[in-house]
Amino acid sequence: MTTLDLDALRTEVRALDYVRGTPAEAAMWREDDADSRANLAIEGMDLNAEDEALFDMLRDEAVPPPLATQIILKLYDHPNADPGLAITPLERAG
Repeated sequence: MTTLDLDALRTEVRALDYVRGTPAEAAMWREDDADSRANLAIEGMDLNAEDEALFDMLRDEAVPPPLATQIILKLYDHPNADPGLAITPLERAG
């Protein structure tokens, strides 16, 4: 599996045309993420360090959750990803 280049992804995210969340919204999204991560841990599905860093970066950039979902779908080249979203998918190890 290809390692995520967070610096390159952050550059792509910053180039997107989106409305950043307010500080209050970003704080709420962080709390929601913490709850989700705790639930994943309870289910034995902890995020790895790379996934944690990805979600932290998206929150640092105040990316609204619906757009964050689309970024992740595009990053992992999911069939439901928005083809017009300017995010470079990770290369698949072959």
